[in-house]
Amino acid sequence: MKNLQKGDKKLLNAWAFYDWANSVYTLTIASAVFPIFYEALFADRDHYIDVFGMHLKNSALISFITAMAFLVVSVMSPLLSGIADYVGNKKSFMKFFCYLGATSCIGLYWFDLDNIYIGLAFYFLGLIGFWGSLVFYNSYLPDIAFEEQQDSISAKGYSLGYIGSVVLLLINLAMIMKPKLFGITGTDGEAAMKAMRYSFVMVGAWWILFSQYTYYYLPKGRKERTEKLTKTVVFNGFKELKKVWALLQQNIPLKRYLGGFFVSSMAVQTVLLVATYFGAQEIQWESKDEATIGLIVSILLIQLIAVAGAVITSKASSKFGNIPTLIFINFIWVVFCVIVYFIYLPIHFYIAATIAGFVMGGIQALSRSTYSKLLPETEDTASFFSFYDVAEKIGIVIGMCVYGIIDQLTGSSRSAIVILGIFFITAIFLLRRIPKKAL
Repeated sequence: MKNLQKGDKKLLNAWAFYDWANSVYTLTIASAVFPIFYEALFADRDHYIDVFGMHLKNSALISFITAMAFLVVSVMSPLLSGIADYVGNKKSFMKFFCYLGATSCIGLYWFDLDNIYIGLAFYFLGLIGFWGSLVFYNSYLPDIAFEEQQDSISAKGYSLGYIGSVVLLLINLAMIMKPKLFGITGTDGEAAMKAMRYSFVMVGAWWILFSQYTYYYLPKGRKERTEKLTKTVVFNGFKELKKVWALLQQNIPLKRYLGGFFVSSMAVQTVLLVATYFGAQEIQWESKDEATIGLIVSILLIQLIAVAGAVITSKASSKFGNIPTLIFINFIWVVFCVIVYFIYLPIHFYIAATIAGFVMGGIQALSRSTYSKLLPETEDTASFFSFYDVAEKIGIVIGMCVYGIIDQLTGSSRSAIVILGIFFITAIFLLRRIPKKAL
């Protein structure tokens, strides 16, 4: 371990490089390859399985497991934040969750319907590991970078994460489509499934391997503590959230904005998490190969266009204002939900992915910056953003549960998309209640 001073270029780059290491999880496991693999397992089962004493649709099941994981994360994050602010060796905590997530990805290699509980446990723990490590990763930023360096190095991390995840996904796609070139044997279908299993192992190995560069340079923590870790310290994160909640009662514009953000984010994050499952079940692909390529290309399309969407939205907000721009973007989301309800062909799915990518990047970037602008004059911005992050995660829990319940009851993802459209309409109504002079 190198002892580098705060602001050192090597230290900053090492911190940002963790994005290169862990972002492969979000693209390969959460968005692209695993959903396709999971859907393929149910090819002969008509999408249903008996599990937890119930007869559940596969996409509803994975929605509920995802919601449960985010519920754990939303409760765990304030606890971890309190510990991260206190303990000297926060790197050990970051490593623990990193290795938990990475080994869980490797464990997905053995995911099959005969051992469904073990497979779901690996999927669940992968989510916990990824988001748990991010708590400590993000908490390092003020420790390793001066205020004027933080925006640029944070953006660099995002860029590295995008590049790294796309590189590995393209390799995985080549393995899946041309398995024999990589020495993967079996019939076309068997070889493709093997390639997907290998891709899960590659995600875990990539995450562990490249994170070592980050751990080599990162300090143990900002401070060394000699006192015991008390109950007060552990629950400090929850006390901070309670304090923010009390302050919100006196800040009407911020309170109303958070209501609109909560409902909007609930729908946006749900769309992102279920997009591949919807595409696999509801779109009329001509073959399994076309479905695999089409779904992965759609996810890449969303990623690419999201960057452009964030830039265009930023310019629009500077001209028309943050709240009017957010209202307009939510209106586009309503139109998106209506369109998606009626699509069946691959070309329609690509068009929908293009729309989603544009408003996905725009709404996520603008939502956070709008929240920042509405904050009261305070030095305790960390507590406010912790509240923001917890609200976002609880929104995901509710969104995924609602989606899963509607999907289970109706047997169709299309009906669930309509409910998400209602969420966006509600968000528009809530955002319109923000006083015009607020922004």
